[in-house]
Amino acid sequence: QVQLVESGGGLVQAGGSLRLSCAASGRTFSSYAMGWFRQAPGKEREFVAVISWNSGRTYYADSVKGRFTISRDNAKNTVTLQMNSVRPRDTAVYYCAADRGFSVELRDYDYWGQGTQVTVSS
Repeated sequence: QVQLVESGGGLVQAGGSLRLSCAASGRTFSSYAMGWFRQAPGKEREFVAVISWNSGRTYYADSVKGRFTISRDNAKNTVTLQMNSVRPRDTAVYYCAADRGFSVELRDYDYWGQGTQVTVSS
């Protein structure tokens, strides 16, 4: 019932900034928490950030806290991830996902986008 499409990925130098966007379709978007995950080659998909349905709560992985900011606009059915001070370790495919609760667990998310590649060069 929720379809997600990420955009905004690309190549960026270490220390730079990038903004990822996720466009959602579906009438129930506002009832979902929205999360960002990432997956590097050869590694498991890992949690990055999550925001509640009403933007009242956010939570970040320790690896990105203070550098990344998640936000959403329910009227526009969008969620964004502002990435500042990026590092080579941030290189991964980034996915947005929808969760009926508020979770950091990959298995709890019901819908996933196709992902967008972020590459951070040294």
